[in-house]
Amino acid sequence: MFDEISDECRSNKRDMSGVDTRTISRDSFFLMAGVRFFGSDSEHRVRVRNLSSGGIMAEGEVRVERGMRLEINLRNIGWVEACVAWVQDTRWGVAFTNEIDPALARANINSSGDITTPRHLRPSSLLPEGEQVDQRRLRPI
Repeated sequence: MFDEISDECRSNKRDMSGVDTRTISRDSFFLMAGVRFFGSDSEHRVRVRNLSSGGIMAEGEVRVERGMRLEINLRNIGWVEACVAWVQDTRWGVAFTNEIDPALARANINSSGDITTPRHLRPSSLLPEGEQVDQRRLRPI
């Protein structure tokens, strides 16, 4: 499992090597995700440190090597196929096989199953009609 690097990941290495990925828009935040390696049913938990439409930076005690194929279970998105692009200590980056909408992973899902912006991120102008911000509940910064 660890020794085998797929042709698909090899071609992704070619694509990633000449691209400056630091200019790609990414969101830094903390999110837990599940990871499983191709050919294995066991799932490992990792911390997602940043997310873009093309990949993530993850952190965890999972042993990965550049070029490994794996799947990542992202909140509100599900299992996404990816290849490990780089590894540094306990942090590593992956490139998704197909781009995703990173806003979905940040969104809340309301009781009717619709994806919404979390309440704490909505401006007060978007509060339901008649609802006011309780200034006593705001914390001074």
